[in-house]
Amino acid sequence: MGSDLSRNFFELFDLPVGFRLDSRDLAQRYRVLQRMTHPDRYASAGDQERRMAVQKAAQVNEAYQVLRHPLSRARYLLELQGVEFDGERDTAVDAEFLMQQMELREALAEIAAATEPMQEYNAFVARLDAISSELEAHVAELLERDDAQARDEAKALVLKMQFMDKLHREAQELEETLLDAP
Repeated sequence: MGSDLSRNFFELFDLPVGFRLDSRDLAQRYRVLQRMTHPDRYASAGDQERRMAVQKAAQVNEAYQVLRHPLSRARYLLELQGVEFDGERDTAVDAEFLMQQMELREALAEIAAATEPMQEYNAFVARLDAISSELEAHVAELLERDDAQARDEAKALVLKMQFMDKLHREAQELEETLLDAP
């Protein structure tokens, strides 16, 4: 097994560097790499080779987790291009999106009290999915350009995607609560 732990995640999966990818192809490549790098295949090898196998398997798993999710894939691509993220300082978003955030949070909070909470929940999630898809499409376009302005705009959209991802997780928690309710 080669020690190519310094390769980026796209190289590791033998994929072109870019936001758009085929998730089925990625999953298939992951399964192949997983079989090739699984530490059990190196059970009778020396200590160093076993350690390398564990590291390589961990890298394959991490790479797959990053590349399979649009948000983490976009962040990773921007980081490859030298864009840095700072959770404490990267909070500025436009006023329109701030209003949309407030509206979405209010809508989420009102679901539990609705007459048909699951129907409201499904409509809410469909709305989140539509907004997220729109953000992802715009990020994909920006990441295809190779200029500083596009990277800055993509970073701003990734921050919005982070909010949408968090809101989606909160909605899933609400769904569990609704499904557990008598």
